[in-house]
Amino acid sequence: MQMLQLIVSHTPIWVWLVLAFLVVRGIKAMKPGETSLGKLAIVPVLFTAWGMWSINARYAGSWQAWALWLVGIAAGAAIGWALLRRLQLRVEPTTGALWRGADYSLLPLLLVTFLVKYGFEVALAMSPELVADTGFRAAYLMISGGFTGIFVGKFIRYVSASRGLVGQGKVMPAA
Repeated sequence: MQMLQLIVSHTPIWVWLVLAFLVVRGIKAMKPGETSLGKLAIVPVLFTAWGMWSINARYAGSWQAWALWLVGIAAGAAIGWALLRRLQLRVEPTTGALWRGADYSLLPLLLVTFLVKYGFEVALAMSPELVADTGFRAAYLMISGGFTGIFVGKFIRYVSASRGLVGQGKVMPAA
């Protein structure tokens, strides 16, 4: 228990703010409603930036690190795309507003992604020598990239679906 208190107390405030933001986004996604591609881009951009920052901080200049992360992103993007296979979207032709159905996968994915990334970061903070461990490095980069890729794939699915609907103003699957 003391270790947990130590970990939590040494976590920067911005990390807790990110967690609060993710929870709010996940809860909002559970209700169908109007959105924009800009709003839908926030989560993939956030995790991409966090991943890029982490790689630069630990593996600056390592093309192998970037390659592992990008392989993870590609695999995750395929999963994210598939998660929204039943996506329902409608574009309002007069305003261009995007109406999306409820996304019940977002909140659990956000929480799991946060916990996994947080766990890796805590492990690295407590044992900096893990940066040089090949197995840990591969797992960290591919899993981190994979979770980021899920959000990237979901966003690409939204973009693809919305472009197919522009001017139609009707509901149809994103496939």
